[in-house]
Amino acid sequence: MKNTKNKGEYGYRDYRRRTRTIMVAIGIAAILIQLAARGLTDNQAAKNILTVMAVLSVLPTANLASPLLASWRYRTPSEAFYQKVRAHEGEFTILYDLIVTTKESILPFDAVIVHPNGIYAYCTANKVDSSKAEKSLNALLKGQKLDGNLKIIKDEKGFFHRMEGLKPAADYEDDGSVDYAANFLKNMSM
Repeated sequence: MKNTKNKGEYGYRDYRRRTRTIMVAIGIAAILIQLAARGLTDNQAAKNILTVMAVLSVLPTANLASPLLASWRYRTPSEAFYQKVRAHEGEFTILYDLIVTTKESILPFDAVIVHPNGIYAYCTANKVDSSKAEKSLNALLKGQKLDGNLKIIKDEKGFFHRMEGLKPAADYEDDGSVDYAANFLKNMSM
């Protein structure tokens, strides 16, 4: 498909929301069709088979629906935000629209800078305890043999100030950890 979005690209949350909604709607329609077909037949064996098919269709539909419901309120950030961040794309690796989960919270990262000096994530969730989330994510990063230096920034001005204060990644020696960390964050995201 031409309009597909991958994790880490701007617009991924809204794209994923649309596709998941369609897939859940198809799953619900399939369940309802199977149950309706059950009511239209007089053959007991066919009724049993259609009932089992409907019951077995519930689990995949629920597996699609649960991340959709958990991330429903998190939308892709505004185009103006994207344009401001996009101006720095050549300087360092930037990921967009990630929703990273920990045991305690759901972290909607509108933009994440993956830099040799650290990872700086702009989080829009007001109720998130930043220090707990940072501690949890840094432990995961250390478990992947990466530096545990992720910082969550909840203030948009603070995020842009931090971004403008970073030197380009090309000024640092590349040991492959930036790409590895970016891929790890994408894999952790819903």
